[in-house]
Amino acid sequence: MDTGLIIGLVIIAVIVVIAVAAALVILPGRRSRHLKQKFGPEYDRELRRHPDRRSAERELARREKRHAKLHIRPLSAESRTQYAEGWARIQERFVDEPVEAVREADRLVTRLMADRGYPTDGYEQQVADLSVEHARTIGHYRDGREIGERGARGEATTEDLRNAMVHYRTLFAELLETDPRGADGQSEHGPAEHGAAHRPSTDSPRSDAAR
Repeated sequence: MDTGLIIGLVIIAVIVVIAVAAALVILPGRRSRHLKQKFGPEYDRELRRHPDRRSAERELARREKRHAKLHIRPLSAESRTQYAEGWARIQERFVDEPVEAVREADRLVTRLMADRGYPTDGYEQQVADLSVEHARTIGHYRDGREIGERGARGEATTEDLRNAMVHYRTLFAELLETDPRGADGQSEHGPAEHGAAHRPSTDSPRSDAAR
């Protein structure tokens, strides 16, 4: 075989090996950066829940792929108004029946999910589906749900239940595509991102009704 041809083949082989090695290093890094940016705090949560980074990222990638097949749709202006009015009624009910108000808030958020196109067959799958586009507020949904379950068992204080309403409202407003300060347009002190302090505002007579 011609020496020049051999050298050429060797060079090609080296280039291929380098390209493959680079792909093995660069592509996973790109995927990790994409998932971190996409899922934010949910990325860190999955890292804690899984034995290694690869399995955590595989779960997040699975969610993203499933979400891409969903038909998420916006609400009509009329539907948005009806949902906002429904939330206002739940807030008013909180004064006399806080446990039931939190339960109704959960049901209203679930209906809103369904109207937007999210499957609502099971809580865990709901959370997984929502986390793709609402990763920075999905923690509020988890917290609201957990407090609501404690409330149903008689293990939550009125202040706990008030916080549950704030948690639910954060996701509700985002799904409704309204100002995250509140589905009824009234202000709420503090940022909406999960983990920040949430205290009911006192700038309205309804502040004792799960602001």
